[in-house]
Amino acid sequence: MDLLLWRHAEAEAEADDDLKRPLTERGQQQAKAMAAWIKAHQPKGLRILASPAVRTRQTAEVLQLPFEIERGIAPGACVSALIATSGWPQAAGAVLLVGHQPSLGRLAALLLAGHEAEWSIKKGALWWFTNRVRRGETQTVLRAVMAPEMLG
Repeated sequence: MDLLLWRHAEAEAEADDDLKRPLTERGQQQAKAMAAWIKAHQPKGLRILASPAVRTRQTAEVLQLPFEIERGIAPGACVSALIATSGWPQAAGAVLLVGHQPSLGRLAALLLAGHEAEWSIKKGALWWFTNRVRRGETQTVLRAVMAPEMLG
């Protein structure tokens, strides 16, 4: 299974309702840069799940691919909810979660270090993990880490 974690791009700082914060102009550019990279490198059968927050939906929309709104990855979601929602590591194919800090960073830490920690995924950045079995041992492989500023 492939699991891609995409943190929403830069959003407006203030709103009465956190779920309604839209992307900034810079955030739109970040999302476009990362979306182009994802479309060029996406694994087959990619299922895209976005948090119900406006900023994650706007980030996902830039891909111009079908996506589902998933409450299990809303702001403040626990790591176990992200795992359950994505189906990691048993699900077939690939899942892209468009979500939030600190949840995505905690999940990345768990996948790579074996325990949750306060790791930070930059706004608009993508971390791509693969689960595989080699010589009877299950392994988590970090395939890529991309940030919008790395893409031009």
